[in-house]
Amino acid sequence: MLLQENIALAPLTTFKIGGPARYFVEATSPGEVQEAVTFARSRNLSLFVLGGGSNLVVSDAGWSGLVLKVAIPGIEQRSGHDDAGKVWFDVGAGESWDRFVSHAVMARCAGVECLSGIPGSVGGTPVQNVGAYGQEVSDTVESVEVFDLKEGQVRELCREACGFSYRGSIFNTTERGRFIILRVRHALEPGGAPRLEYADLKRHFEGRETRPNLAETREAVRHIRALKGMLIVPGDPDCQSAGSFFKNPVLSEEQHQDLMKRAKARGLTVPSYPALETWKKVSAAWLVEHSGFVKGHGFGSVGISSKHALAIVNRGGATAAEVMALKEQIQNRVHEIWGVRLEPEPVMVGF
Repeated sequence: MLLQENIALAPLTTFKIGGPARYFVEATSPGEVQEAVTFARSRNLSLFVLGGGSNLVVSDAGWSGLVLKVAIPGIEQRSGHDDAGKVWFDVGAGESWDRFVSHAVMARCAGVECLSGIPGSVGGTPVQNVGAYGQEVSDTVESVEVFDLKEGQVRELCREACGFSYRGSIFNTTERGRFIILRVRHALEPGGAPRLEYADLKRHFEGRETRPNLAETREAVRHIRALKGMLIVPGDPDCQSAGSFFKNPVLSEEQHQDLMKRAKARGLTVPSYPALETWKKVSAAWLVEHSGFVKGHGFGSVGISSKHALAIVNRGGATAAEVMALKEQIQNRVHEIWGVRLEPEPVMVGF
């Protein structure tokens, strides 16, 4: 284990914002993860686990304890042990998520093709049950190998034990801070067809006579993400962000009716989609834009992406304090106009 001190965290995030880590370890094996945990406990240091840095806002003060970057590599493909004919992919938590998706698509295995282009590492995706364009990580997770900080040992959690929900799991709710993800096993369908349920994808392939394959679907998703500034492209100022900054609100029937009345009074219709049972999911981007925060609008060193209203971007030299101020401004304005409280999606570190 290589222990480093006073390491800048901003370069390790897609936002390029935040202060330093007092101590820093990059672990490439479960053994090094355990060693880092032992060190942190011996010094009574607070521990933060860093993945790909794509869904993260680090405070200007940084982290006064130990930052543990999990960089366990590897993609191992083998036949599953069930009757469904699935192929298992055992993937190290430090692997690039998009590299794994590319690997799966090239192997002609369906289940994650619509999650192409999402930045960050494999280990970070189960935490918030990352989803896009009609698919979620939980659709294919078979199990998650973790280091249990409470019990001090490596464990394997089945899909059900992860408690997946919309942008949630036990890893960011009931058991937040207990587990460090080491590897993730995905069960994919060999020779399966791509999922083409999302409106943007349907429009992209509209008029086509033959069904697109997995590779064509992956490229379409990456193209659509690029148009929205949600694909990391070097030199693109809209890419210095934490991705979608707010979750799409899931509203009760009563809350949804109140929102519809407010919109109707303004001659507007809010895009909404079925969620669980009688709940409705509404577009956070629509709420943000119709609260006066339009694409491309600047607020000094921070601003709104010119491609997507949900992305707060670092326009150059921004501070975490400026990002948080804009976040609160958006939240307050949306609540004032629409009666809906937006919840931030990125992990907030050191605040």
